[in-house]
Amino acid sequence: MSFDPRKIKKVETHVHLDTCLSYFFLRQLNPKMRLKDFQDEFIAPGRLIDLSDFLTKITAQINILQTKKAIALAVDDLFDQLHADNVIYAELRFAPLLHTQKGLTSEDVVETVIAAMKCASKSYGIEAGLILCTLRHFDASASMLTAELVLKYKGQGVVGLDLAADEAHYPLTNHEAAFCAVRKAGGNVIAHAGESQGAESVLETLNKLHVSRIGHGVRSIESLELVERLKSEGILLEICPSSNITCNVFDRIENHPIDRLKKLGVRLSVNTDARTVVNTTLNKEYQLLHDTFGWGEEDFKRCNIHALESSFLSEDAKIRLIYIINGFVE
Repeated sequence: MSFDPRKIKKVETHVHLDTCLSYFFLRQLNPKMRLKDFQDEFIAPGRLIDLSDFLTKITAQINILQTKKAIALAVDDLFDQLHADNVIYAELRFAPLLHTQKGLTSEDVVETVIAAMKCASKSYGIEAGLILCTLRHFDASASMLTAELVLKYKGQGVVGLDLAADEAHYPLTNHEAAFCAVRKAGGNVIAHAGESQGAESVLETLNKLHVSRIGHGVRSIESLELVERLKSEGILLEICPSSNITCNVFDRIENHPIDRLKKLGVRLSVNTDARTVVNTTLNKEYQLLHDTFGWGEEDFKRCNIHALESSFLSEDAKIRLIYIINGFVE
């Protein structure tokens, strides 16, 4: 029986709004842009040096997303890509404080994304939530401001706080208070870890930030003790295979630990992370794992159910979408 990833209904919970601008989107803002210009400026030229090098490829996209029009169009553009991947639920993420260079307030930015997300959700038939990111290099006040935005818009479309960016060069110190504030107010918290740093980074993040999901977390494979903790606590790893190869976390897909983590019983989901920089789609990620590790529809169904169970949806919504993933209802 042939494998066709396009037919699988999918969930994506690790995708950054400001790293997924398509050529179609950029042509709307700049009709003179040529495909080669787009590829040269926005797509990584193969494997990069490390995560720090990867992050430099995002700056051009962030610089574009500085107006309400550009931000709203980018949200619709991402939903168009999600629709092509047969996604039924997504949690988008971005760092609102990066989008105030031309006079927008952080509230303007968040409200623009929420409004565009709700409109696109209805248009494309994709349910969605919004996660706000603080970044490793932010100071404590910027991190707390992001946490305050999470709490201000909680229940209006924002579903959680994330910590992203360069874990290798910036500690957790500036972010612990922000995460504590969100947790105490009943909000959800997740964080990137175990990407450019090893298993000790995941362990520290669990101990200090008390998150329910880890972005990437692939280097957890370096500690079987940590793997057992992830399993016992039901921590989901949001794994982005091609992104990890582009960031030079692993040299080739055959050496990526996603298949070993799955076989060890770790809860995980499959994601794109930065569609433009990595030049990928969720359909491509599924095909890659099928071709490399022999994953079939049941493997992906299990990942999508794990993603829904660990999502920030209501329990009723989780059950309803799990029924759709299982093929019980359309």
